[in-house]
Amino acid sequence: MDTIKQISGGVCAAKGFLAGGVHCGIRKNHSKRDLSLIYSETPASAAALYTTNRVKGAPLTVTKRHLADGKAQAVICNSGNANTCNADGEEIAEETCASLAEALHIAPADVVVASTGVIGQPLDIRPIRAGIPPLVVALSPEGSRMAAEGIMTTDTIVKEVAVEFTLGGKTCHLGGIAKGSGMIHPNMATMLVFLTTDVAISPEMLSHALKTDVASSFNMVSVDGDTSTNDMVVLLANGLAGNREITCDGEDFSCFMRALNTVTVCLCRLLAGDGEGATKLLECKVCGAKDDETARITAKSVICSSLLKAAMFGADANWGRVLCAIGYSGADVDIGAVDVTFASANGVIDVCKDGAGVPFSEEKAKEILLEKEIEIRVRVGEGAGEATAWGCDLTYDYVKINGDYRT
Repeated sequence: MDTIKQISGGVCAAKGFLAGGVHCGIRKNHSKRDLSLIYSETPASAAALYTTNRVKGAPLTVTKRHLADGKAQAVICNSGNANTCNADGEEIAEETCASLAEALHIAPADVVVASTGVIGQPLDIRPIRAGIPPLVVALSPEGSRMAAEGIMTTDTIVKEVAVEFTLGGKTCHLGGIAKGSGMIHPNMATMLVFLTTDVAISPEMLSHALKTDVASSFNMVSVDGDTSTNDMVVLLANGLAGNREITCDGEDFSCFMRALNTVTVCLCRLLAGDGEGATKLLECKVCGAKDDETARITAKSVICSSLLKAAMFGADANWGRVLCAIGYSGADVDIGAVDVTFASANGVIDVCKDGAGVPFSEEKAKEILLEKEIEIRVRVGEGAGEATAWGCDLTYDYVKINGDYRT
């Protein structure tokens, strides 16, 4: 079995990747970075997935065009303005790519562009244009954290992860940074995520890997049920690890998939745990379903329930809300066979068996649910299907944050 070791470095853990972040003037707070860059010293295979919201930010349209050939070399992202629903949005996104390409001496079509922030506000290209030269100067093999800070909006923590593993005797690395705190719901891509690796893999297999992984990672995260307009997940692979290029399924591809999922699941937990106003990370594990898709539908429904999220905030073991969410999920599940258990670092307690309540200590249950990480275990039968979803509690602060988000 291959060993996957978590390391530091984020998007700079992989060979040949540099990153940086600066304040260019989009955000009013000068202490916050608002422009980030990830750069591969050599052209890379590239794959991306985008939000399913029909209202899409201009950067997504431009990025999709640029990645048509499966290649890219740089990712630039601004925060503070989503560049969405603007008449000149695509023009600004293309000009951003062109300005960066000139500074890096690469082709504009090899630039991925992204934005995050307020929707529908005019975006001035001048701060971005002026910010690109110092941004390029800021590029560093230790720049992942700066880049991660530059894409934050209401996030309260920096989100970066990296792993090391071996393919064909070659040491390989895969890392990522993410932003996301609100407007997150399982519909792809659910947030901004930028992933880098030095593995040699064809664009076709890279795309296949990302699409496959997302079904059990980013599509299983929900904070508030809102699918944003600018969300994307981008994966770059520059091949500098020197492994034999992955061009088909096999042992090397399986190992790569395990490394990718290790990073994406870590990011999922960070995203869910940092939901706007959240005090708790919720993880719903479903087993016993007839297939994985049924398990996914079930887990998503539980984690998305506003009533359950509110109960978890109050440390109330209201297990009926779990069954309620399963009941309207549309999943093919026998409610009479459902078992529910709550678990945390403070212990484990069974609250439902075969679709009916069982005696339990409310005091013990409250003690378990007062922890910062809560596991909701759901068994729906004896099938082989299983899935995990991540979310957070629903608090007073979520309303406060979103009540004056723009003003």
